[in-house]
Amino acid sequence: MRVDILTLFPSLLLPYFGESILKRALDSKAVEIHVHDIRDYSLDKHKKVDDTPYGGGAGMLMTCQPIFDAIEQLKTFNKGPVIYLTPQGKVFKQAKAASLAKSTNLIFLCGRYEGIDYRVREALVDEEISIGDYVLTGGELAALVVVDAIVRLLPGVLGDEKSIHHDSFSSAFDGKKEHPHYTKPADFRGMKVPDVLLSGNHAAIEKWRKDHLQ
Repeated sequence: MRVDILTLFPSLLLPYFGESILKRALDSKAVEIHVHDIRDYSLDKHKKVDDTPYGGGAGMLMTCQPIFDAIEQLKTFNKGPVIYLTPQGKVFKQAKAASLAKSTNLIFLCGRYEGIDYRVREALVDEEISIGDYVLTGGELAALVVVDAIVRLLPGVLGDEKSIHHDSFSSAFDGKKEHPHYTKPADFRGMKVPDVLLSGNHAAIEKWRKDHLQ
């Protein structure tokens, strides 16, 4: 899979890709992630990428030209859908992560300020995704959430493939969360691990876990 992310603040994204599962995925070549600074595509001598909205109103909007040029260049080698991270998008769920994980190419557009010129959304954006009913300063955190959820589903990324099927919100749990988890020691300050989990009886353990989904 190849993922391209367009943003005004690449430095917000890059550190996350250098740690944990995302780093493992990159090192194993399961995914390529490329972060692009939208300012690099601005034709303005000061690299300006925003302007006041027609008709008045608070705040600034990201302008057409840099985004159009950036996406059109990316489309010469990344034919995947353009996904815009916005509070107005459809709320992101595990089923969407699983669907996007089947893609070979994806392009994410991170908004800032009061958003982007609507002509970008009309002409270039294939899908709009929100990570929840609240407003963030920009789309970068949302992009990290979506990319993380997708990449961990790619073959070979997780050490134990079975753990995917036991994730929260997986079909195995019918949309519920998870059962309680415990590790050593078996008795910590008088708080004990349930006996059934120490029994070695796998059928009983599985039943207990299903009965204690939260």
